[in-house]
Amino acid sequence: MSGFAEHDDTKEEAHIPTDIAVVSEADAEAGLQRGLRPRHVTMLSIGGVLGTGLFLYSGSALANGGPLGALLGFAIMGSMCWATMISVGEMVAFEPLPGGPITLAARYVDKSFSFTLGWFYWYTWTIFLPSELSALSVLINLWNDSVNNGVWIVIFLLTAISINMLGTRVYGETEFWLSTTKVLLITGLIICGVIISAGGVKGQEPIGFRYWRDPGPFVQYAGISGSLGRFLGFWTTLRQAAFAYIGSEIVAIAAGEAKNPRVSLPRAIRSVYLRIVLFYFGGVFVIGITVSSADERLLLSSGTALASPFVIAIQSAGIKVLPAIVNAGLILSGISAANSELFTSSRALHGLALRGSAPRFFARTMSNGVPVYAVATSGIFATLAFMSLGSTAGEAFGYLATLGSAGGLLMWWGMCFMHTRFTRGLKAQGISRSRLPYHHRLNSNSYAAIYALCWVTVVLFFSAWYVFLKGGWDTATFITSYLPIVLFPITYFCHKLWSKSKLVPLTEMDFSAVDNGDPVEESNVESKSGASRFWSIIA
Repeated sequence: MSGFAEHDDTKEEAHIPTDIAVVSEADAEAGLQRGLRPRHVTMLSIGGVLGTGLFLYSGSALANGGPLGALLGFAIMGSMCWATMISVGEMVAFEPLPGGPITLAARYVDKSFSFTLGWFYWYTWTIFLPSELSALSVLINLWNDSVNNGVWIVIFLLTAISINMLGTRVYGETEFWLSTTKVLLITGLIICGVIISAGGVKGQEPIGFRYWRDPGPFVQYAGISGSLGRFLGFWTTLRQAAFAYIGSEIVAIAAGEAKNPRVSLPRAIRSVYLRIVLFYFGGVFVIGITVSSADERLLLSSGTALASPFVIAIQSAGIKVLPAIVNAGLILSGISAANSELFTSSRALHGLALRGSAPRFFARTMSNGVPVYAVATSGIFATLAFMSLGSTAGEAFGYLATLGSAGGLLMWWGMCFMHTRFTRGLKAQGISRSRLPYHHRLNSNSYAAIYALCWVTVVLFFSAWYVFLKGGWDTATFITSYLPIVLFPITYFCHKLWSKSKLVPLTEMDFSAVDNGDPVEESNVESKSGASRFWSIIA
């Protein structure tokens, strides 16, 4: 087909060594273009995260767990996110292949694991996109609620598709500036929140830690008294925090389209923990001191617009113009997240096609490197956002967020499990971790990966415990919470029986990239410019 390129992956097996030159040829055949510059990759690592999860869904965490409960929930989930990021970063920086973790799963585990992880990767980001579109349509209601939300869903979906169709470089540049807006927005909101709490708004008394005293640092979940009710409220925030953090690993799927990935990927990953502290801890702390956890506007199922806790704080302070400005920033943030979700889901589908796990036409790309059929198919599934028109937007948003969160946590679980195999393979073949382009000392024996693996397992298992409370049963919540957990092993073992795939022996794992590229020195990873170093840390 004219203007399209297709990659033939039938000759490649997971255990056959593949050097850097062959990988480059595969990239060329696949049609993907390395159009993402280091600054694009750096901003993608935060642009895939900052969105409705923090700006909107953090309100539910505050309502369920209280200011301290929400802060602890985001802290624990942040540590899991960081552990997962350094784990996937070590593998992807070592072998930045098209498909990222999907391709590496076939090298370090087996083909069935690659198949399962790839389809769940695609499903997760395909589900997140309609949830983002649903939230975006409701944000418009702050200005104009006379137009049917379906119109806004169509407009935002077409915007995301158009940006993705223009090519990786255009997408990267667009995402760079939209993500920069996010950084400035959350920074301004944190500063504004501190000013409001300190009584810096004319006519308003200082708030201080008033809401930590009344209604208190924790919420007695479902009216359960004592420490048990407070603990259950905190535990509920973990799932909501997960929705906010999932997306950090977007740089892994973009590895096949990044320029000089052995330099840009480590630089983006190194600053993850600082962004978690600055933006997530700072943001959740500020809403905890400016908005009461008992405020009914925080509830997504209240039947009203999905109110951002940041907007609630500003409105309560009596600031007239700022809520509209913040709402505009939230809309830009949502557009950015929608772009990234469509990009990631289409690249996951493209990666599956490269491995022979999806129809081959999904591997076809246009002359600008865009997997057009993968983008179009993922975009079609985004019409699930229209479900929000049949019920309250908050309920639809919540169900989609639950489905996506479960899938996202399963992705984290899979990547951390891959890392344990990766580490064992290095040891079995006598390869020192010092030869990797990026490695972290706390992950030398997959300690960080195992930490995240254990936490993710526990969080998934108890993700919807509250439906078992007396009078609290909700079939939709139970299904959206646990269906992905059941389907993951079923998909893996069914594919294994069908394909008869076998685990890749540790001594036969493909680590040929060690001998086909010079290790990246620390001085080459970090920018020499002081200003550039500062920017790479905060953004």
